[in-house]
Amino acid sequence: MVLDSLGKSLRAVLQRIARGGTVDDALINEVVRDIQRALLQSDVNVQLTIDLTQRVKRRAKEEKPPAGASVRDFLVRIIYEEIRSILGKERAFEIKPKKILLAGLFGQGKTTTAGKLARFYQKKGIRVALVAADVHRPAAVDQLEQLSKKVGCDFYAHRGETRAEVIVQEAMAHFAPHLTVIVDTAGRSGIDPDLIAELTRVRQVFQPEEVLLVLDAAMGQTAGRSAEAFHQAVGLTGVILTKLDGSAKGGGALSAVAVSGAPIVFIGTGEHLDELERFDPTRFVSRLLGMGDIQTLLERFEELEDKEEAQKAAEHMMSGKFTLRDMRSQLDSLGQMGPVSKLMSLFPAFGAAKMDDQQMKETQSRLKRFRAILDSVNGDELDDPHLIKSERVQRIARGSGQKPQEVRALLKYCDTTRKAAHGIASNRKLRRQLERQFKGDPGA
Repeated sequence: MVLDSLGKSLRAVLQRIARGGTVDDALINEVVRDIQRALLQSDVNVQLTIDLTQRVKRRAKEEKPPAGASVRDFLVRIIYEEIRSILGKERAFEIKPKKILLAGLFGQGKTTTAGKLARFYQKKGIRVALVAADVHRPAAVDQLEQLSKKVGCDFYAHRGETRAEVIVQEAMAHFAPHLTVIVDTAGRSGIDPDLIAELTRVRQVFQPEEVLLVLDAAMGQTAGRSAEAFHQAVGLTGVILTKLDGSAKGGGALSAVAVSGAPIVFIGTGEHLDELERFDPTRFVSRLLGMGDIQTLLERFEELEDKEEAQKAAEHMMSGKFTLRDMRSQLDSLGQMGPVSKLMSLFPAFGAAKMDDQQMKETQSRLKRFRAILDSVNGDELDDPHLIKSERVQRIARGSGQKPQEVRALLKYCDTTRKAAHGIASNRKLRRQLERQFKGDPGA
């Protein structure tokens, strides 16, 4: 999960509140100290941390919970609101064909992010073109071309041309106007007059709707100063924060950029092309505190390549039925949606689950073995797992290269899931939400 260390620390704070006796001054002081420690360890600015925790303390002691709310729940709400406040406002980012200019310093991940952004738009059904306008690093052109092939989008480059604005002008004449065109520009080791002049010339030719700064979260608090400088120089419309999953300074980068005047619009959550997310401060803090993010989970379902099979499996789940065929469909869907650890953070029930890295790896490995076993199950057995007795277990184990006990574990897992489906079917709110989503209801 993104900012896993900070999330664990903050969830521990909420657990302390839940386990504590009365919510008195002593408990509030302990909670405030724990929040301070968690934020500072994640590189959040000292003064910002002090101001936030002082507001938590003041509100917890002075404000009264609304009718029907417990003091504990109200304290959790205060912590949620104050942490949410340091991440800035959500910026509306309409997903439609548009011209996007990427800027940033050298080594921040612009080229990779261009590929991720292209994949993001492609999944929304919008045709994309990538333009290689980094005239100072030949490897960037080759890298962007390779990414365009992986994504399956259009690509334009003019090797040998040393003027970035000329390349962009040629690209605009080459592509149809209904595409989303993403221009990858050159970086420098620092913000210098040459970099700003080149970006200004490209911007004048390109006339982009979006000028997005790509920043590495490992910069920590200095990311804010970089965002502010670029914003003043070329007028940013947003920031994409990369490598947020592996940076101990991610909290500092997030909070610093948020106060720079340039809103964060996307975050990079991993190395793969699919690991780019819209940044919604409210959802982000919910996941950080272990409260889940059902909306993002539903959006990932919406992006599945085989939505029809996913829909059938979901409908079976909601009706209390579940077969090995449904299980195979779900495992295929999970593979498209990302690692188990990231998916679990989206569920309110599992957001604060105490699974360490080793347990996550074992879970991921077991699901892969289950998928291999399902390839050796015949059609009748997929629809009726009860047909699988001792001799069939042995046959399936030999065919899949797995041990018989793994086949039995799969059958047990399927039976457990089938029983759990009754619980999902009885959860009317979640059921209605899933039904609306799969039927394409925009209000879901």
